Amino acid sequence: MEASHMVDFGAFDAAPLVKEPFAHFVAHGFVPKSVMVDIDRDFPEVPKRGSFPMSELDSGPSFKALVDYLESDEVAAKFSEKLGIDLVGKPTTMTIRGFSGEQDGRVHTDSRSKLVTVLLYLNSGWSSPEGRLRLLRSNNLDDWFDEVPPDAGTLLAFVNTENAWHGHKPFVGQRRSIQLNWVVSDAAVRRSQWRHGLSAKIKRWLGGGKKSVGNAH
Repeated sequence: MEASHMVDFGAFDAAPLVKEPFAHFVAHGFVPKSVMVDIDRDFPEVPKRGSFPMSELDSGPSFKALVDYLESDEVAAKFSEKLGIDLVGKPTTMTIRGFSGEQDGRVHTDSRSKLVTVLLYLNSGWSSPEGRLRLLRSNNLDDWFDEVPPDAGTLLAFVNTENAWHGHKPFVGQRRSIQLNWVVSDAAVRRSQWRHGLSAKIKRWLGGGKKSVGNAH
């Protein structure tokens, strides 16, 4: 299957862009259920909680094709048009999560080196009230205006501003996602790769540990 056929840009285009308190949109069914069969099969074996770069993981062909396509100029152009920010040619970072722990979900805004954050959730049959990402008006988890279940195929994207607060109630267990960021410079990419690569190696050496680089989404 061609990578461009693994996503539904009809769902992407139909998702309303909400501009306040920060620009974002949620596209349900961005990865169709029929494609999720292949993605489930080819999702990498993520050893522990935390974010892992693709270089530290062994994934199947359909998952790798999806990840590569998400970092393409074609996709960057679609997000640029939707969000009103020029992302074509901007460097990207990509991390994968397989599990969530008690430490995850703390309220935060993303690093200012990130221009746009995209979260693609890959959890079939999600039913837990925990682990649903809340978009917030402030740094208070109860001050939320939208709550996004990490259902399979659901895509959330937001422009990273100083008030783009988000977090979720702790959830312990499998919680799969892809995080794509367009960032300000190649130096930001190198810093992200170094941090996540080091974190991944420490988790492997120490059996997971208690600390994780970054915050879970």
